[in-house]
Amino acid sequence: MRATFMYKAGDVRVENAPDPVIEHPTDAVVRIVRSCVCGSDLHPYHTMPASEGPAPMGHEFLGIVEEVGSEVSGFTRGDLVVSPFAFADNTCEFCREGLHTSCPNGGFFAVGGIGGAQTEAVRVPQAQGTLVKLPADVDAALLPSLLTLADVYGTGHHAAHQARVRPGDTVTVIGDGAVGLLAVLSAKQLGAERIILMGRHRDRTDLGRFFGATDVVPERGEEGIAKVRELTGGHGSRAVLEAVGHLPAYQMAVGAVRPGGVISRVGVPQYENAPIGFGSLFGPNVTLTGGPAPVRAYIEQLLPAVLDGTVEPGRVFDRTVSLEEVPEGYRAMDQREALKVMVTP
Repeated sequence: MRATFMYKAGDVRVENAPDPVIEHPTDAVVRIVRSCVCGSDLHPYHTMPASEGPAPMGHEFLGIVEEVGSEVSGFTRGDLVVSPFAFADNTCEFCREGLHTSCPNGGFFAVGGIGGAQTEAVRVPQAQGTLVKLPADVDAALLPSLLTLADVYGTGHHAAHQARVRPGDTVTVIGDGAVGLLAVLSAKQLGAERIILMGRHRDRTDLGRFFGATDVVPERGEEGIAKVRELTGGHGSRAVLEAVGHLPAYQMAVGAVRPGGVISRVGVPQYENAPIGFGSLFGPNVTLTGGPAPVRAYIEQLLPAVLDGTVEPGRVFDRTVSLEEVPEGYRAMDQREALKVMVTP
């Protein structure tokens, strides 16, 4: 089969690879129907040393079940499924608490010897707890929105959920990538009255307004913080959702949150040290939360509105490429020529 590998920063290749097979009785093999390039894939695209390559790439997918292990029930060949980016058994104490990304029997696609999803087929560990079956007759027009359930929609929802967004809230979202825009959508769904989107790309912030943003702040740094505070009577937002992962975004979150508020981070941090002391979080009683989204915990909750067309998270996909064109998809997202790239077989 054909699969995507990153050899080093900026060097993405589609090559021949062995077909996946059942290795454990809890596995399934899934033929990919749709996958995509994630904003988090751009982090290694910018920084990965050659010593870490070639690395399989991709962690979001819809697919058709081709084979299941002897301990997997409830799935048969031909089922259309969506998979979260983290596999999990869905039975342990952490999964029962909605923390599937902490499952002791779980892990992540494209790391630790598990294949990536920017490929023709993938082995899914812990398949029974990981995969969610979709209707067999689903309209093909819904596939982009269904694909967002694998990561970006669930991650945006996680940001809002962890920040305890509630009706009437004022929320600031930092980042106009796919996760940030779907954090806007999620905050709106949870009842936020005012949603300030910090982003400076007009095509993206226009989509943010479609999803529910009431204000757009294109300024960055201290200028951006001042604008958010001006819009919030000088106090800042009770909930700030940080969907970027770089230190300047976190610093803006600290500056934009009000005393007693919550900063919810879902952008994968590209830094180790960040202010949390008396003058930043401790003194004003600010809560810091977030983390890798346990999207498996949210799929059944978010799925009905996607199926009936009430929400359209798939609008974040603005370019589609074939599997062979995945390197071009990386380039387009890196150059901000595309918001999020979907990959077809």
